[in-house]
Amino acid sequence: MPDRLENVRILMYSHDTFGLGHLRRCTSIAHSLVNHYRGLSVLIMSGATIAGAFDYRSRVDFVKIPSVIKLRNGEYTSLGEHLDLEQTLAMRRSIIRYTAESFKPDIFIVDKEPMGLKGEIEDTLQHLKSNSTKLVLGLRDVMDAPHLLRQEWAQRDIMTKIERYFDQIWVYGPESFYDPLVGLEVSEKVRERMDYVGFLRRRVPENRQPGHIPKSQYILVTTGGGGDGGELVEKILNAYELESDLSKKALIVLGPYMPAKERYEYKNRGEKLSNVDVIEFDNRMEELIDGASAVVAMGGYNTFCEILSFNKPALIIPRIRPRQEQLIRANRAAELGLVQVLHPDEAADAKSLANILNRLVDHKSSIRRQEQGWMRGLSRIHENVFDLVSVGRDQQMANLRG
Repeated sequence: MPDRLENVRILMYSHDTFGLGHLRRCTSIAHSLVNHYRGLSVLIMSGATIAGAFDYRSRVDFVKIPSVIKLRNGEYTSLGEHLDLEQTLAMRRSIIRYTAESFKPDIFIVDKEPMGLKGEIEDTLQHLKSNSTKLVLGLRDVMDAPHLLRQEWAQRDIMTKIERYFDQIWVYGPESFYDPLVGLEVSEKVRERMDYVGFLRRRVPENRQPGHIPKSQYILVTTGGGGDGGELVEKILNAYELESDLSKKALIVLGPYMPAKERYEYKNRGEKLSNVDVIEFDNRMEELIDGASAVVAMGGYNTFCEILSFNKPALIIPRIRPRQEQLIRANRAAELGLVQVLHPDEAADAKSLANILNRLVDHKSSIRRQEQGWMRGLSRIHENVFDLVSVGRDQQMANLRG
């Protein structure tokens, strides 16, 4: 493939209502594409409240759409107290449609939610498809428990709409790991469009920041966005408070969406422990994971990719509600010897957790992932983009001649 795609535009949609996962996945793909292809630019639409806190490379930019927050019970609410949910959704739909019409992308990549939040992008999908834009749905390796996903999608006829709109469906994981649509009625046409590209490899940025990571060995504890990470931090602090002589220091990253009251409490508790450091947020997590002796996490997609990319011993204490995605991913990874898993109820035993933390750095993966090609997701996406652009422009030329 050439290293240049002249004047190619890619628009990405990340609804981001709870956490940072969708936005971090989109930025990883965007940065990889502009590094690989000169002449290509990417615009990301996101509702993440801290979308502007990340370092965007040249030819990658973002449009901030009004934020909507997903509550722990699965419902949504507007972030702005002066606006109700319907007003916020109306503004989001309008901005998304206008951005698509103005940007005129060659490819539109939708992250995880096929029709967007509350169906907000369906109108935009119709418009772009009528203008020969190639439409791609990106699915993470695990979506949710089959019975939950089946019920959620059936109510909105999502499988029919996926077949109607999307040219390709990229699964961000290997087929041998998990099928995100297992247990659903999937048509042959949809299956033919699915490409298991593999996990998205993460790398340490070339411009490392001197002194960014601790000099001493540490176990990194990360909650992702942190909105639902309080239980994990609570359990880790309980273990360190009980066993004050734990051999490895803990560096706890709370996450920007953790409630302020919890952040204040956990930082105060951490200050009283000589072998615990607590920070609120870090936009260079790859450096922290690369420098860690081991990782403790909830098992979200992005952190899991980082654990695999840097081959770190890991303990996963997954979130089990309202979605079971993290639990399914963690159990499958444990079956393959990639990580250790502790159910949240078991992790409540501080002494048992402390014993596991003491031994965690000695855990080794039993699978040589590189030989299986599991981490080829980004390079496969490069190939797919080239193919889609070539087909799309051939179609446009044929339409003009017609």
